[in-house]
Amino acid sequence: MLPPPQIEVTDPPRRFPPSSVDGVPLSHHLNDSKTLFGNPWPSFRFQSPLQWASVRGFFWCRLRFFLGRSPRIPKNIKSLIPKQTPTWGAKRGNDAKATWLGHACYFVELPTPPGAARGVRIIFDPVFSKRCSPSSWVGPARFTDAPCEVEDIPAVDAIVLSHNHYDHTDVPTLRALLANRSSSAHIFVGLNNAAYLSNALNTPLPRFHELDWWDERLLRVSLPSNGGGPAVDTEVRLSCTPSQHVSGRTALDRWHALWAAWVVDDQHSHKKLFFAGDTGYRTVRDGEDEDKVPVCPAFAEVGECFGGVDVALLPIGAYGPRAMWSNLHASPADAVRMFKDVRAKKALAMHWGTWVLTAEPVLEPPELLKKECEKAGLGEDEFLVPALGETVFF
Repeated sequence: MLPPPQIEVTDPPRRFPPSSVDGVPLSHHLNDSKTLFGNPWPSFRFQSPLQWASVRGFFWCRLRFFLGRSPRIPKNIKSLIPKQTPTWGAKRGNDAKATWLGHACYFVELPTPPGAARGVRIIFDPVFSKRCSPSSWVGPARFTDAPCEVEDIPAVDAIVLSHNHYDHTDVPTLRALLANRSSSAHIFVGLNNAAYLSNALNTPLPRFHELDWWDERLLRVSLPSNGGGPAVDTEVRLSCTPSQHVSGRTALDRWHALWAAWVVDDQHSHKKLFFAGDTGYRTVRDGEDEDKVPVCPAFAEVGECFGGVDVALLPIGAYGPRAMWSNLHASPADAVRMFKDVRAKKALAMHWGTWVLTAEPVLEPPELLKKECEKAGLGEDEFLVPALGETVFF
Protein backbone atom coordinates (compact mmCIF):
# COMPACT_ATOMS: atom_id res chain seq x y z
CA MET A 1 0.00 0.00 0.00
CA LEU A 2 1.37 3.38 -1.02
CA PRO A 3 1.61 6.01 1.72
CA PRO A 4 -0.85 8.87 1.36
CA PRO A 5 0.44 11.82 -0.64
CA GLN A 6 1.43 14.99 1.15
CA ILE A 7 -1.17 17.71 0.61
CA GLU A 8 -0.85 21.42 1.29
CA VAL A 9 -3.69 23.92 0.91
CA THR A 10 -2.94 27.63 0.62
CA ASP A 11 -4.91 30.81 0.06
CA PRO A 12 -3.69 32.30 -3.24
CA PRO A 13 -3.75 36.02 -4.10
CA ARG A 14 -7.35 37.10 -4.61
CA ARG A 15 -8.51 37.35 -8.22
CA PHE A 16 -12.18 38.16 -7.62
CA PRO A 17 -13.94 40.72 -5.39
CA PRO A 18 -14.38 39.55 -1.76
CA SER A 19 -17.72 38.71 -0.16
CA SER A 20 -17.62 41.88 1.95
CA VAL A 21 -16.24 45.35 1.40
CA ASP A 22 -15.15 47.49 4.37
CA GLY A 23 -16.93 45.09 6.69
CA VAL A 24 -20.26 45.37 4.86
CA PRO A 25 -21.44 41.94 3.67
CA LEU A 26 -22.52 41.47 0.09
CA SER A 27 -26.03 40.56 -0.95
CA HIS A 28 -26.00 36.79 -0.27
CA HIS A 29 -25.04 37.37 3.39
CA LEU A 30 -28.11 38.06 5.51
CA ASN A 31 -26.24 38.79 8.76
CA ASP A 32 -22.80 39.95 9.87
CA SER A 33 -21.78 36.63 11.45
CA LYS A 34 -21.80 34.68 8.15
CA THR A 35 -24.40 32.25 9.48
CA LEU A 36 -27.42 33.17 7.33
CA PHE A 37 -27.48 33.25 3.55
CA GLY A 38 -29.83 33.91 0.66
CA ASN A 39 -30.12 33.93 -3.13
CA PRO A 40 -29.70 37.60 -4.13
CA TRP A 41 -31.08 37.54 -7.69
CA PRO A 42 -34.51 38.21 -9.25
CA SER A 43 -34.22 34.69 -10.70
CA PHE A 44 -35.05 33.34 -7.24
CA ARG A 45 -38.57 33.67 -5.81
CA PHE A 46 -39.85 31.83 -2.75
CA GLN A 47 -42.60 29.25 -3.04
CA SER A 48 -45.86 30.52 -1.60
CA PRO A 49 -47.54 28.77 1.35
CA LEU A 50 -50.28 27.70 -1.08
CA GLN A 51 -47.71 25.96 -3.27
CA TRP A 52 -46.39 23.96 -0.32
CA ALA A 53 -49.90 22.83 0.62
CA SER A 54 -51.52 22.42 -2.82
CA VAL A 55 -52.21 19.08 -4.51
CA ARG A 56 -49.12 19.71 -6.66
CA GLY A 57 -47.03 20.97 -3.78
CA PHE A 58 -44.43 19.49 -1.49
CA PHE A 59 -46.52 17.86 1.23
CA TRP A 60 -49.10 16.24 -1.04
CA CYS A 61 -46.39 15.01 -3.39
CA ARG A 62 -44.58 13.46 -0.41
CA LEU A 63 -47.81 11.80 0.76
CA ARG A 64 -48.45 10.38 -2.72
CA PHE A 65 -44.87 9.11 -2.77
CA PHE A 66 -45.21 7.28 0.55
CA LEU A 67 -48.51 5.77 -0.69
CA GLY A 68 -46.66 4.48 -3.73
CA ARG A 69 -48.71 6.53 -6.21
CA SER A 70 -46.31 9.11 -7.60
CA PRO A 71 -44.14 8.80 -9.52
CA ARG A 72 -44.25 5.15 -10.48
CA ILE A 73 -40.93 3.30 -10.70
CA PRO A 74 -40.84 0.62 -13.42
CA LYS A 75 -40.19 -2.84 -12.02
CA ASN A 76 -37.30 -3.27 -14.45
CA ILE A 77 -35.82 0.15 -13.69
CA LYS A 78 -32.34 -1.26 -13.02
CA SER A 79 -32.20 -2.63 -16.55
CA LEU A 80 -33.45 0.63 -18.05
CA ILE A 81 -30.64 2.79 -16.66
CA PRO A 82 -27.30 1.50 -18.00
CA LYS A 83 -24.72 0.49 -15.42
CA GLN A 84 -21.17 -0.83 -15.51
CA THR A 85 -18.41 -1.56 -13.05
CA PRO A 86 -16.11 1.48 -12.97
CA THR A 87 -12.68 1.16 -14.55
CA TRP A 88 -11.79 4.75 -13.58
CA GLY A 89 -10.27 5.21 -17.05
CA ALA A 90 -7.09 3.56 -15.83
CA LYS A 91 -5.62 2.98 -19.30
CA ARG A 92 -5.64 6.66 -20.29
CA GLY A 93 -3.54 8.46 -17.71
CA ASN A 94 -2.82 11.49 -19.87
CA ASP A 95 -6.49 12.43 -20.16
CA ALA A 96 -8.80 14.11 -17.70
CA LYS A 97 -11.65 11.76 -16.81
CA ALA A 98 -14.92 11.82 -14.89
CA THR A 99 -16.82 8.76 -13.65
CA TRP A 100 -20.50 9.06 -12.72
CA LEU A 101 -21.24 7.20 -9.48
CA GLY A 102 -24.92 8.11 -9.18
CA HIS A 103 -26.99 11.21 -8.40
CA ALA A 104 -24.58 14.19 -8.16
CA CYS A 105 -21.43 12.15 -7.41
CA TYR A 106 -18.56 12.27 -9.88
CA PHE A 107 -15.07 10.87 -9.36
CA VAL A 108 -12.62 13.00 -11.35
CA GLU A 109 -8.97 12.31 -12.10
CA LEU A 110 -6.96 15.06 -13.74
CA PRO A 111 -4.20 14.34 -16.29
CA THR A 112 -1.10 12.60 -14.96
CA PRO A 113 1.90 14.97 -14.71
CA PRO A 114 5.21 13.74 -16.20
CA GLY A 115 6.85 11.19 -13.91
CA ALA A 116 3.78 10.68 -11.71
CA ALA A 117 1.81 7.46 -11.31
CA ARG A 118 -1.55 9.25 -11.52
CA GLY A 119 -3.25 12.60 -11.59
CA VAL A 120 -4.95 14.52 -8.80
CA ARG A 121 -8.24 12.85 -7.77
CA ILE A 122 -11.32 14.74 -6.63
CA ILE A 123 -14.73 13.37 -5.68
CA PHE A 124 -17.85 15.55 -5.70
CA ASP A 125 -20.92 15.09 -3.46
CA PRO A 126 -20.37 11.39 -2.68
CA VAL A 127 -23.46 9.59 -1.32
CA PHE A 128 -23.44 5.79 -1.24
CA SER A 129 -26.02 5.23 1.49
CA LYS A 130 -29.30 3.55 0.61
CA ARG A 131 -31.37 6.49 1.83
CA CYS A 132 -30.75 10.23 1.54
CA SER A 133 -32.27 10.89 4.93
CA PRO A 134 -31.36 11.43 8.60
CA SER A 135 -32.57 7.85 9.17
CA SER A 136 -31.52 4.55 7.61
CA TRP A 137 -35.11 3.34 8.05
CA VAL A 138 -37.25 6.04 6.45
CA GLY A 139 -36.87 8.55 3.66
CA PRO A 140 -36.18 8.24 -0.08
CA ALA A 141 -34.51 4.91 -0.92
CA ARG A 142 -32.38 4.18 -3.96
CA PHE A 143 -34.17 2.67 -6.94
CA THR A 144 -30.82 2.04 -8.67
CA ASP A 145 -27.73 0.61 -7.01
CA ALA A 146 -24.38 2.37 -6.84
CA PRO A 147 -22.04 0.96 -9.52
CA CYS A 148 -19.46 -0.10 -6.92
CA GLU A 149 -18.88 -0.21 -3.19
CA VAL A 150 -17.55 2.95 -1.59
CA GLU A 151 -14.47 0.97 -0.53
CA ASP A 152 -13.70 0.33 -4.22
CA ILE A 153 -13.19 4.04 -4.94
CA PRO A 154 -9.49 4.87 -5.45
CA ALA A 155 -7.89 7.10 -2.83
CA VAL A 156 -8.85 10.74 -3.39
CA ASP A 157 -6.95 13.94 -2.70
CA ALA A 158 -9.94 16.24 -2.31
CA ILE A 159 -13.61 15.90 -1.39
CA VAL A 160 -15.73 18.78 -2.67
CA LEU A 161 -19.27 19.29 -1.34
CA SER A 162 -21.83 21.62 -2.89
CA HIS A 163 -24.16 21.89 0.13
CA ASN A 164 -25.35 19.98 3.19
CA HIS A 165 -28.57 18.27 2.03
CA TYR A 166 -28.59 14.52 2.65
CA ASP A 167 -28.51 13.63 -1.03
CA HIS A 168 -25.21 15.54 -1.38
CA THR A 169 -23.48 15.32 2.01
CA ASP A 170 -23.57 11.82 3.50
CA VAL A 171 -21.63 11.20 6.71
CA PRO A 172 -21.29 7.38 6.36
CA THR A 173 -19.88 7.75 2.83
CA LEU A 174 -17.48 10.50 3.87
CA ARG A 175 -16.35 8.43 6.84
CA ALA A 176 -15.59 5.48 4.52
CA LEU A 177 -13.61 7.64 2.09
CA LEU A 178 -11.52 9.15 4.88
CA ALA A 179 -10.82 5.67 6.28
CA ASN A 180 -8.78 4.80 3.17
CA ARG A 181 -5.21 4.65 4.44
CA SER A 182 -3.85 5.68 1.04
CA SER A 183 -5.77 8.95 1.23
CA SER A 184 -5.05 12.17 3.09
CA ALA A 185 -7.94 13.99 1.46
CA HIS A 186 -8.89 17.54 2.36
CA ILE A 187 -12.56 18.56 2.30
CA PHE A 188 -13.82 21.75 0.64
CA VAL A 189 -17.18 23.22 1.67
CA GLY A 190 -19.14 26.46 1.73
CA LEU A 191 -19.23 28.71 4.79
CA ASN A 192 -20.55 27.35 8.09
CA ASN A 193 -20.31 23.66 7.11
CA ALA A 194 -16.92 22.63 8.50
CA ALA A 195 -17.58 22.50 12.26
CA TYR A 196 -20.52 20.11 11.90
CA LEU A 197 -18.63 17.79 9.55
CA SER A 198 -15.45 17.86 11.62
CA ASN A 199 -17.42 16.66 14.65
CA ALA A 200 -19.52 14.14 12.73
CA LEU A 201 -16.48 12.61 11.03
CA ASN A 202 -14.09 12.94 13.98
CA THR A 203 -11.66 14.58 11.57
CA PRO A 204 -9.42 17.53 12.53
CA LEU A 205 -10.79 20.89 11.51
CA PRO A 206 -7.58 21.83 9.58
CA ARG A 207 -8.54 19.17 6.99
CA PHE A 208 -11.63 21.26 6.15
CA HIS A 209 -11.61 24.43 4.10
CA GLU A 210 -14.61 26.76 4.20
CA LEU A 211 -15.00 29.09 1.25
CA ASP A 212 -17.34 31.93 0.42
CA TRP A 213 -18.48 32.59 -3.14
CA TRP A 214 -15.50 33.70 -5.26
CA ASP A 215 -12.95 32.50 -2.69
CA GLU A 216 -10.19 30.19 -3.96
CA ARG A 217 -7.70 27.71 -2.58
CA LEU A 218 -4.56 26.22 -4.10
CA LEU A 219 -4.22 22.47 -3.56
CA ARG A 220 -0.62 21.26 -3.80
CA VAL A 221 -0.32 17.45 -3.99
CA SER A 222 2.88 15.37 -3.92
CA LEU A 223 1.84 12.52 -6.20
CA PRO A 224 3.53 9.09 -6.13
CA SER A 225 6.10 8.67 -8.90
CA ASN A 226 5.73 6.25 -11.76
CA GLY A 227 9.07 4.52 -11.18
CA GLY A 228 9.77 4.59 -7.46
CA GLY A 229 11.53 7.94 -7.57
CA PRO A 230 10.74 11.11 -5.67
CA ALA A 231 7.16 12.37 -5.46
CA VAL A 232 5.92 14.65 -8.21
CA ASP A 233 4.44 17.96 -7.06
CA THR A 234 1.45 19.42 -8.86
CA GLU A 235 -1.15 22.10 -8.12
CA VAL A 236 -4.89 22.50 -8.62
CA ARG A 237 -6.87 25.69 -8.05
CA LEU A 238 -10.33 25.25 -6.49
CA SER A 239 -12.75 28.15 -6.85
CA CYS A 240 -16.05 28.45 -4.98
CA THR A 241 -18.72 30.05 -7.19
CA PRO A 242 -22.39 30.97 -6.67
CA SER A 243 -25.37 28.70 -7.23
CA GLN A 244 -29.09 29.18 -6.64
CA HIS A 245 -30.18 26.81 -3.91
CA VAL A 246 -30.67 26.40 -0.16
CA SER A 247 -29.14 24.47 2.75
CA GLY A 248 -30.37 22.61 5.81
CA ARG A 249 -30.16 19.23 7.53
CA THR A 250 -33.04 19.87 9.93
CA ALA A 251 -36.19 21.96 10.03
CA LEU A 252 -34.35 24.56 12.12
CA ASP A 253 -31.15 25.27 10.17
CA ARG A 254 -32.40 26.09 6.68
CA TRP A 255 -30.30 28.85 5.05
CA HIS A 256 -27.64 28.69 7.80
CA ALA A 257 -24.84 27.08 5.75
CA LEU A 258 -23.71 28.25 2.33
CA TRP A 259 -24.33 26.30 -0.89
CA ALA A 260 -22.03 26.62 -3.90
CA ALA A 261 -20.83 25.47 -7.27
CA TRP A 262 -17.12 24.85 -7.92
CA VAL A 263 -14.50 25.34 -10.62
CA VAL A 264 -11.42 23.11 -10.74
CA ASP A 265 -8.42 24.44 -12.68
CA ASP A 266 -5.50 22.03 -13.09
CA GLN A 267 -2.34 24.14 -13.09
CA HIS A 268 -0.40 21.39 -14.91
CA SER A 269 -2.68 20.56 -17.84
CA HIS A 270 -4.85 23.71 -17.68
CA LYS A 271 -7.96 21.55 -17.86
CA LYS A 272 -10.95 23.27 -16.24
CA LEU A 273 -14.08 21.65 -14.80
CA PHE A 274 -17.30 23.20 -13.52
CA PHE A 275 -19.40 21.34 -10.94
CA ALA A 276 -22.82 22.92 -10.53
CA GLY A 277 -23.84 20.88 -7.49
CA ASP A 278 -27.57 21.41 -6.98
CA THR A 279 -29.03 24.60 -8.36
CA GLY A 280 -31.96 26.38 -9.88
CA TYR A 281 -31.64 28.66 -12.89
CA ARG A 282 -34.90 30.63 -12.90
CA THR A 283 -38.23 30.69 -11.11
CA VAL A 284 -41.22 29.82 -13.31
CA ARG A 285 -44.78 30.01 -12.01
CA ASP A 286 -47.80 28.38 -13.64
CA GLY A 287 -48.85 30.38 -16.69
CA GLU A 288 -45.50 32.19 -17.05
CA ASP A 289 -43.34 32.03 -20.18
CA GLU A 290 -40.07 30.64 -18.84
CA ASP A 291 -38.11 32.29 -21.63
CA LYS A 292 -39.20 35.69 -20.30
CA VAL A 293 -38.46 35.32 -16.57
CA PRO A 294 -35.08 36.41 -15.11
CA VAL A 295 -32.28 33.83 -15.12
CA CYS A 296 -29.51 33.44 -12.56
CA PRO A 297 -26.51 35.51 -13.72
CA ALA A 298 -23.94 33.46 -11.78
CA PHE A 299 -23.31 30.95 -14.56
CA ALA A 300 -22.59 33.55 -17.21
CA GLU A 301 -20.25 35.19 -14.69
CA VAL A 302 -18.39 31.89 -14.34
CA GLY A 303 -18.08 31.63 -18.11
CA GLU A 304 -16.72 35.15 -18.27
CA CYS A 305 -14.35 34.92 -15.29
CA PHE A 306 -12.80 31.59 -16.25
CA GLY A 307 -12.93 31.93 -20.02
CA GLY A 308 -14.98 28.78 -20.41
CA VAL A 309 -14.41 25.25 -19.10
CA ASP A 310 -13.55 21.92 -20.67
CA VAL A 311 -16.41 20.07 -18.98
CA ALA A 312 -19.45 21.02 -16.89
CA LEU A 313 -21.18 18.59 -14.54
CA LEU A 314 -24.81 19.76 -14.63
CA PRO A 315 -28.04 18.66 -12.87
CA ILE A 316 -31.00 17.61 -15.02
CA GLY A 317 -33.52 16.15 -12.52
CA ALA A 318 -35.80 16.90 -9.52
CA TYR A 319 -37.70 19.67 -11.30
CA GLY A 320 -41.36 18.62 -11.20
CA PRO A 321 -43.76 20.19 -10.76
CA ARG A 322 -41.92 23.05 -12.40
CA ALA A 323 -43.79 25.80 -10.56
CA MET A 324 -42.79 24.23 -7.24
CA TRP A 325 -39.14 23.41 -7.85
CA SER A 326 -37.81 25.64 -10.63
CA ASN A 327 -36.30 28.09 -8.13
CA LEU A 328 -34.09 25.37 -6.61
CA HIS A 329 -33.60 22.65 -9.24
CA ALA A 330 -32.59 22.80 -12.89
CA SER A 331 -34.68 21.22 -15.63
CA PRO A 332 -33.03 19.80 -18.77
CA ALA A 333 -33.84 23.09 -20.54
CA ASP A 334 -32.12 24.99 -17.72
CA ALA A 335 -29.10 22.68 -17.90
CA VAL A 336 -28.66 23.41 -21.60
CA ARG A 337 -28.79 27.14 -20.85
CA MET A 338 -26.19 26.71 -18.07
CA PHE A 339 -23.99 24.71 -20.46
CA LYS A 340 -23.94 27.72 -22.78
CA ASP A 341 -23.55 30.25 -19.96
CA VAL A 342 -20.41 28.64 -18.51
CA ARG A 343 -19.01 28.21 -22.04
CA ALA A 344 -18.43 24.49 -21.64
CA LYS A 345 -16.91 22.36 -24.40
CA LYS A 346 -18.70 19.30 -23.03
CA ALA A 347 -21.32 18.63 -20.34
CA LEU A 348 -22.13 15.52 -18.30
CA ALA A 349 -25.55 15.00 -16.73
CA MET A 350 -26.20 14.25 -13.06
CA HIS A 351 -28.81 14.62 -10.30
CA TRP A 352 -31.22 12.04 -11.66
CA GLY A 353 -31.79 8.26 -11.69
CA THR A 354 -31.07 7.52 -8.01
CA TRP A 355 -33.82 8.67 -5.62
CA VAL A 356 -37.39 9.86 -6.09
CA LEU A 357 -37.14 13.44 -4.88
CA THR A 358 -39.85 15.16 -6.92
CA ALA A 359 -42.81 14.29 -9.12
CA GLU A 360 -41.48 14.00 -12.68
CA PRO A 361 -41.31 10.47 -14.20
CA VAL A 362 -37.98 8.92 -13.21
CA LEU A 363 -36.86 8.31 -16.81
CA GLU A 364 -37.98 11.69 -18.15
CA PRO A 365 -34.86 13.83 -17.50
CA PRO A 366 -32.56 12.27 -20.15
CA GLU A 367 -35.44 12.10 -22.64
CA LEU A 368 -36.15 15.81 -22.23
CA LEU A 369 -32.43 16.60 -22.30
CA LYS A 370 -32.09 14.98 -25.72
CA LYS A 371 -34.93 17.11 -27.06
CA GLU A 372 -33.52 20.29 -25.54
CA CYS A 373 -30.06 19.60 -26.98
CA GLU A 374 -31.56 19.08 -30.43
CA LYS A 375 -33.56 22.27 -30.07
CA ALA A 376 -30.41 24.17 -29.08
CA GLY A 377 -28.37 22.69 -31.94
CA LEU A 378 -25.94 20.80 -29.71
CA GLY A 379 -24.07 17.81 -31.14
CA GLU A 380 -24.62 14.31 -29.76
CA ASP A 381 -21.23 14.34 -28.03
CA GLU A 382 -21.57 17.77 -26.43
CA PHE A 383 -24.02 16.99 -23.57
CA LEU A 384 -23.75 13.36 -22.49
CA VAL A 385 -25.76 11.20 -20.09
CA PRO A 386 -23.18 8.68 -18.81
CA ALA A 387 -24.12 5.20 -17.63
CA LEU A 388 -23.70 4.49 -13.93
CA GLY A 389 -20.01 3.74 -13.47
CA GLU A 390 -19.05 5.03 -16.92
CA THR A 391 -15.90 7.11 -17.35
CA VAL A 392 -15.94 10.00 -19.80
CA PHE A 393 -12.70 11.62 -20.99
CA PHE A 394 -12.33 15.35 -21.53
